[in-house]
Amino acid sequence: MEEALLPENKERRVVVVAVVAAAATWEEFGGELKKVGSIATPMVVVTVSQYLLQVVSMSMAGHLGEVSLSSTAIAASFTNVTGFSLLFGMAGALETLCGQAYGAKQYQKLGIYTFAAIFSLILVCLPVSLLWTFLDKILINIGQDPSISHKAGKFAIWLIPSLFPYAILQSLVRYLQAQSLILPMLLCSVATLCFHIPVCWALVFKTDMGNCGAALAIGLSYWLNAILLGFYLKYSAATERTPLSFSKEVFLSIGEFFRFAVPSAVMVCLEWWSSELLVLLSGLLPNAQLETSVLSICLTIASLHFYVPYSFGAAASTRVSNELGAGNPEAARLSIWAVMVLEAAEVTIASTTLFCCRYVLGNVFSDEKEVVDYVRDMVPLICLFIVVDSFQAVLSGVARGCGWQHIGAYVNLGAFYLVAIPTALVLGFVFLMGGRGFWIGLTTGPTLQFILLSLITSLTDWQKQANNARERLLKGERFHLF
Repeated sequence: MEEALLPENKERRVVVVAVVAAAATWEEFGGELKKVGSIATPMVVVTVSQYLLQVVSMSMAGHLGEVSLSSTAIAASFTNVTGFSLLFGMAGALETLCGQAYGAKQYQKLGIYTFAAIFSLILVCLPVSLLWTFLDKILINIGQDPSISHKAGKFAIWLIPSLFPYAILQSLVRYLQAQSLILPMLLCSVATLCFHIPVCWALVFKTDMGNCGAALAIGLSYWLNAILLGFYLKYSAATERTPLSFSKEVFLSIGEFFRFAVPSAVMVCLEWWSSELLVLLSGLLPNAQLETSVLSICLTIASLHFYVPYSFGAAASTRVSNELGAGNPEAARLSIWAVMVLEAAEVTIASTTLFCCRYVLGNVFSDEKEVVDYVRDMVPLICLFIVVDSFQAVLSGVARGCGWQHIGAYVNLGAFYLVAIPTALVLGFVFLMGGRGFWIGLTTGPTLQFILLSLITSLTDWQKQANNARERLLKGERFHLF
């Protein structure tokens, strides 16, 4: 009789064990959701606040007149493409280096890598500064209006002082992000934005500087943000384990920094440049003024939203790099699922809201009925773009956390320059779809990014990635000791 009951008892034990294991898994997943959310939510405020510095300056400069708006817009586009995007992309190397070092509890390396990044980025600022001084001549040589070119050139020259604090700021942001210290960045970024608005207004409207005052205000605000973070690092107990100390090891780490920084910059710049190129080419379409205006509005909407999934990607980068450095491959995989679930919820809300507002969205940017109607018709395509772009932004963060910047660079090169831009040109010029064709073509870029990065991520041997991270950290440690 007892023997007959044994199989049944065994089955019950198996069921109980399975239920307990499932409950533990869901509990771990819920805990990971909280960790990711605690990083991503304040990072949204940080990135949007920093982005709004340039938006506020351009908006105020635009109220000085049409020439001032045009020159500021051209200068901002040129400086973003040739300078800020480059520094922003290169600083992404620290998401790999600092993130994995922190996970491996090699805390002294965070300060070394951060100083190496600051030194390297400041060196990069020098040739960029030289290039910006010739912006007016460059614009005139490519056929731009001389009056607009001269104003744009002055704006770029006054913007040069903002390059150096921006290089320091982006390095410090990645240093703090690797340690999940997001709150101080949030407070400093919001304080800087509150400082920037009245200072920019005063320099633009209460002095004779005009749009140059808007450029100066950006530089002052970047310096303030960097200084505030510097004071936090000096006096906060939260960074005592990871002090920013300068030593000869900083110079020994520069080569390792550039090994990740160059493909990281290529990865970012290829994507940023593709949209700028299409806006420029839209001026060749029939009814160019309307097409360019609507395409610029679409990109503005997509860019404003991009900082939300980018922040989720930063959270993914932080958690994945920390866990790989700590030798926890399964935890890294769990982090990816948690971020993707959160981003799916966010992008569903964002795209649904945008679609529901399609009849009034154009009025935010223009009073022209033709523009408003065109924007309304473009909203479904914008929603599609936002969905695929959001998921690729998260997976790009995973790539930075793993140190796959070189893979991301190849993916972006193929997605945008072999597929997206040629498709956009064919649809726009050959099939006469105009701005709609340009936007559909551009959407194929993040779509292909998402597909390729999804395949790479799903086929990854995470144990091997953790081993690679540990080997790289140990190799670097032996090199520095030698």
